[in-house]
Amino acid sequence: MNRRRLAIAAIVVFVTAAGWFLFIGLPAWYSARREKVVADAAKPAAPPAAVRKITATIYYVGEDGMALVPVQKEVTFSAAVPEQARAILEAQLAAATAPQVSAIPAGVTLRDVYVTERGDAFVDLSAEIATKHPGGSLDEIFTVYTLVNALTVNLPAIQRVQILVDGKEVDTLAGHVDLRHPLAKSLDWVVHDTQ
Repeated sequence: MNRRRLAIAAIVVFVTAAGWFLFIGLPAWYSARREKVVADAAKPAAPPAAVRKITATIYYVGEDGMALVPVQKEVTFSAAVPEQARAILEAQLAAATAPQVSAIPAGVTLRDVYVTERGDAFVDLSAEIATKHPGGSLDEIFTVYTLVNALTVNLPAIQRVQILVDGKEVDTLAGHVDLRHPLAKSLDWVVHDTQ
């Protein structure tokens, strides 16, 4: 009989504990958790960290179509030269807003940029830089030196730039400018006084 009373007592204790857990403990825990989630959601989000910017010189074709015009643009700052070069090139490759005219054909994308310790940058562009190029020696000069000058003027660590197409060296973009070696900055085609 003692065993039977002990078994009944154990069952009563178990049922009481289970009932307390199901009807009091679990709802209280769930309610407290829900209140915390609602309170966390109501908190104002922390403002995003300010992104540091620098001013870079980007080049566009002038109104008369006979020179490149320097324009100041804000780009994301990076302490690493290759990442800063990427930010500058992406700004240069972005679609121009009127009245500016880009020397870069539409649809060209930056595949990658490499910078050597000697200060040579290798700019790997998508095939559209050649396949969509309008041709002509002046247009090709503008395209090439828009890219070369955007890096060499803004980044003292870069002295020369070689343009690659789809990861490969090319002789030219449209038959006029020799791209078989890195090119140094040339401001011969840049308007210095835009007044």
